[in-house]
Amino acid sequence: MRFFTTIAAALAVAAGVSAVDIEKSVIVSFPSGTTDDIVDRAKDDIRKAGGVITHEYQLIKGFAAKAPQKILDTVSAWSAEYNAVIEEDQVVQISGEN
Repeated sequence: MRFFTTIAAALAVAAGVSAVDIEKSVIVSFPSGTTDDIVDRAKDDIRKAGGVITHEYQLIKGFAAKAPQKILDTVSAWSAEYNAVIEEDQVVQISGEN
C-alpha cells in the first residue's frame, strides 16, 4: 500500500512542476505614444525569464513572444500603468458560412 502512496505523491509533484512551466504564445501591444524604453523593458523581462521574442511589429507598437505564464503575469501587472494589452496568440479564420 505504501508503494502506491509514494507513486501517487511523485505523480502529484511532477504535475505541479510541469504546471509552473506552462509557456504561452502571446501578442503584447502598447498604445502608439508609449516610449520605446517601456516596450524594451517588457521584452527584456520576458527574455530574462527564458521567453523568446518571436516577432517585433512595425505597424503597431508591440511584439509577439513565447514565454512562461508567470512572467507574463508580472509584465501584465507593471505594464497595466501604460495600457498594455497581452493577449494569447491564436489562429483567426474568416468563413462565409453561418
